[in-house]
Amino acid sequence: MGCPKERYEELKLHESLTNQSCSRYPLACKELAFILRKAYSKAPKNLQSLLFQDTLDAFRLLPQVQSQNAISAANLLLQNAESTLPKQKKVLAVTEFKHAIVSSKRRNKAQQEEEGPCQFPEDILIHVFSYLDLQSIVSAAMVCRSWSSAAGDNHLWESLYVNFFGGSDKYTDTVTGSDICIRENFKRVYQEVSSKKVAPYRGYCWHCSSIVWLTDTRCYNTHIGRDCTNPKVIPVSMAQIVDYVLYDSLPSESSSDSSDSDIDDLCVLKMWAYAK
Repeated sequence: MGCPKERYEELKLHESLTNQSCSRYPLACKELAFILRKAYSKAPKNLQSLLFQDTLDAFRLLPQVQSQNAISAANLLLQNAESTLPKQKKVLAVTEFKHAIVSSKRRNKAQQEEEGPCQFPEDILIHVFSYLDLQSIVSAAMVCRSWSSAAGDNHLWESLYVNFFGGSDKYTDTVTGSDICIRENFKRVYQEVSSKKVAPYRGYCWHCSSIVWLTDTRCYNTHIGRDCTNPKVIPVSMAQIVDYVLYDSLPSESSSDSSDSDIDDLCVLKMWAYAK
């Protein structure tokens, strides 16, 4: 169905990389990074040009997104662009990224000067952080040292551990019997679980006949018709997305692919890059 360029356009990455109000920017950056690394050298020239243009557009939007998660995802995209693009395009991509980072820092500085300094006691910060989800806590920890310290509180991570995995594991080292850092234990288990999962935000919709963004495991597109209230959707991995774009390979319900665990590891490691 169609050519690789048309199938790539069906992924609708471009709108997520150019729309300031779109919350999928970090996800789109990570997906584009994987496609660059796995598909760029095999892609036809018209698709290569589109991948390069989307990379530049992603960096141009970065100053308007203003989140640590977005910066980490854009940095991952830069790393893959540097290892994949030819020399001239690589220079342009790096230059665009540097301009975006400088612009982001200027906006952050201006915002901080406008708001003025504000310091909260650590127990207050911990209480506030207890209402946040995992990614928000990790992002908050990157703001400054005091926030990083509060976000590392053992009681906070004990609650997260129970919510995610349903048990405490006693939080002790099985060899020494001593207490361990619950955050480190959470990190270890989270990495083990994440490496086995397909991308939870992408799926192949049989009604749309394409790979789509998912909302609560359902296709986000509007379906019209009596039999379209709950269209069949199969979750897909990033490697399956690449196969779909390049070869029009349709995922099957029984297929599973762990070849994208390397990019999952990169994303997970970046998520734990706490501020020093």
